[in-house]
Amino acid sequence: MKIGDKIPEVLGMDQNGKEIKASDFKGRKIVLYTYPKANTSGCTAEACSLQAHKQELEQLGYAIVGISRDKQETQAKFADKNGLEFPLIADTETTLLQQLGAWGEKKMCGRSSVGILRTTYLVDENGVVEQIFTPKQIKTKIHAEQILDAINK
Repeated sequence: MKIGDKIPEVLGMDQNGKEIKASDFKGRKIVLYTYPKANTSGCTAEACSLQAHKQELEQLGYAIVGISRDKQETQAKFADKNGLEFPLIADTETTLLQQLGAWGEKKMCGRSSVGILRTTYLVDENGVVEQIFTPKQIKTKIHAEQILDAINK
């Protein structure tokens, strides 16, 4: 997925068992973010940053949608525990993650592994990617501020 590409229509099932589609957000923009694992420190910090700034993002026309490989039940517990009021897609088969290009090789402490690449896509009202935050750019504790800075430029 690169800037100018259209996101897939079917995004997947959220933590409540609801199918989420790009067309559900017609006329609205989306902060579509991928995260490695619910209930880990970085992913919790990122989700809470987004939740804390949800109202500001909504006023700018953005909805928030998170995606990880976690099961639906795990996503539901993560959302409840942290008061997250946005869809968290349970992409257990990594279908959407692969379509987005957020699944691949990553290195940590000199080791290589395959998994979710923490990435954020800012998507316009027509489902087209306008901006991408790569894993190296994302600071989990202040990610919402990073997004707001980018939007307000």
